Amino acid sequence: MSKNPDVLWLNTSRNFQCFDQRLLRQLSKQVSIGLWEYSQNPDEACSLDIALILLHDYLKCRQQPIDLIGHSTGGLLGLLYARQHPERVRSLTLLAVGVHPAVDWQAHYYSRLEFLRCTRQIILAQMVYNFFGDQEKSNLKRLIKILERDLISSPSPHSLWHRVSITPGGVSVPLMVCGSKNDFIVDINALQQWRTYFKDSDRLWQCPTGGHFFHHFHAKLTAEEILQFWHFLNQEQLTPSLDHQISNHLRL
Repeated sequence: MSKNPDVLWLNTSRNFQCFDQRLLRQLSKQVSIGLWEYSQNPDEACSLDIALILLHDYLKCRQQPIDLIGHSTGGLLGLLYARQHPERVRSLTLLAVGVHPAVDWQAHYYSRLEFLRCTRQIILAQMVYNFFGDQEKSNLKRLIKILERDLISSPSPHSLWHRVSITPGGVSVPLMVCGSKNDFIVDINALQQWRTYFKDSDRLWQCPTGGHFFHHFHAKLTAEEILQFWHFLNQEQLTPSLDHQISNHLRL
């Protein structure tokens, strides 16, 4: 990963990093990309506020705005940061973040745990099936462990007793929202409703399949769409500069 990147991937779950690597490799072929990570320890309060402060501490020394990108809670972090500090963000790309941005897999997990009255292991096994389909016993146990660890270390704001909501809406910077047509966490309706808040520069892309981790199963296709968005922004930024040069030339 680059030490002075043009793009910054926001990660709030080390346990889900294995599902990000394919996309990061694809993107790094075309752009300089950095990785910013945050993982809370068991003694910290479950809040994104600390993550926002640390992210700002990292970015405030940069002279130029940066492209932010993140999946699920990482994307939510980017959304909140872009709302607070738009001058430091060139664009924001969200993966598997719905129009109600706080809705993540943990919100679904705690809702099932509360209303189905099943054990944690049964609920997690159901979540694994929804995410990845049928699994061999050994792989099922491995994936359940990943979800269990994420419940402990992710700054997702939800708990068994309280589900958090965050005001829907976009950001002032260019925005791209990516999702999957068969994601049971962020469904088609939750993606389409983003259009209500879109500016002319904003873009919505839906992967045909892949579920909540579509960027893992369709890394190349996802990277192509995101790179097109960034290329479009580069062209838009160059155009005014060229027009200005032509105007100056005509006045000479």
